[in-house]
Amino acid sequence: MKSLDPRVNRLPLTGNTSPKVLLDQFGTFEVFVQAKAGKPFQHEGVVHAPNLEMSYLLAKETFTRRFTCVSIYVVDTRNVHVSVLTEDEDNAYNHVTEVASSGNKVSFEIFHLFKRGKQHQHAGTVEASNPNEALWLASKQLKTEKQVFNIWAIHTDDIRFTHQDDLDLWHTLPDKKFRDAAAYKGGDKLKSFLEELKK
Repeated sequence: MKSLDPRVNRLPLTGNTSPKVLLDQFGTFEVFVQAKAGKPFQHEGVVHAPNLEMSYLLAKETFTRRFTCVSIYVVDTRNVHVSVLTEDEDNAYNHVTEVASSGNKVSFEIFHLFKRGKQHQHAGTVEASNPNEALWLASKQLKTEKQVFNIWAIHTDDIRFTHQDDLDLWHTLPDKKFRDAAAYKGGDKLKSFLEELKK
């Protein structure tokens, strides 16, 4: 079948292709940042890495170069249990059903999405035997008056936290003007340039 897109028609015929090699691409890891002590961790984005430890280093380089923070952590995307994503006035907790405990209790970190298009924020920790039970317990213990559009439950042991030994990663010079856009004084340079043009 011929495509209506000429770019597709210019592509060479590939014929039979062999299956992709297992693990030929890096996995994705979710990154959470704590901007200040006492503030909740907030989801910042993802990095691609071969393993959890490398994802931590890449997350530090990717998400903390332009601003200071006190801690980050990362988790494999496959270990994030996600609730339904709701709209309008429909709270995500309305779709969480009761789940009976089915084994040993472990801790789960719960994250709330308070606004569509924004990032998930840490809401608290619950002790549950599985992710679905964690969501159910969160609906009883962590539900707030605010609208929650989506909930994440992550087994605490799956998270690579910032350890005490890692704190020196944030030991930088106190005065780093290059972090601030205002330090480049682009407006002053533009004004000087325009004045030179008038001469």
